[in-house]
Amino acid sequence: MARFFVKPEEMQSNFFVLTGENAAHAKVLRLKCGEEVLVCDGLGQECLCTISDFSDGQVSLVVKHRQASASEPKVRVSVYMAFSKGDKLEHVIQKATELGAFEIVAFPSSRCVSKPDEKSIAKKLERWQKIAASAAEQSGRGIIPKVLTVDSYHAALQRASEADKAILFYENERATTLRMALENGSFSSISLLTGPEGGLEEREVEMAKDMGIHICTLGSRILRCETAPLCALSAVMYASGEF
Repeated sequence: MARFFVKPEEMQSNFFVLTGENAAHAKVLRLKCGEEVLVCDGLGQECLCTISDFSDGQVSLVVKHRQASASEPKVRVSVYMAFSKGDKLEHVIQKATELGAFEIVAFPSSRCVSKPDEKSIAKKLERWQKIAASAAEQSGRGIIPKVLTVDSYHAALQRASEADKAILFYENERATTLRMALENGSFSSISLLTGPEGGLEEREVEMAKDMGIHICTLGSRILRCETAPLCALSAVMYASGEF
């Protein structure tokens, strides 16, 4: 079934209209009057609607019923990834959205090769949010994950530590596995932090420890910076019963 995202205020009425990119997408899909579509507010609520009319650049809909999205995971997972080279972060945003991430947060660290300035971050954020929106629509999500940046490594740790459980992955950790960390207590929100191409410095790992963040290994193999967050996210979804 075709799925469209609209602003929350547009879903207040029992009749509303798709315009712009949504209307163009409906045309590409060759939808017809009488067909049913799902319309989401991007915050977890959706409407089952029937197409009542087509006109120039507009698709009119009638709401049949409203419901909470059934596709959202019970655990809110925040993926924190250090700034990376090229389009690696874009890949993670797309795939993390498909896997069920609640939000994706990019942050700087000492070994980051990519260090975008304020002007370039503003442009990147616009593009990254569009990637998340497209992936959410394609994968049947009920929300569009927010894509955010913080201006320091310390700010990332501080924000991540507000979750019920926060885990940082470090290639030199040997004792604590992700499985062990997940088995230790219940949680409804979790933060997963991964470093850049060159990894995190030892002092950065110690800083995370001092803030109460669990330090874990993702196994005996060294994972690329774009692989590690998706691996961790998949494992959390599995452990929480989503797969």
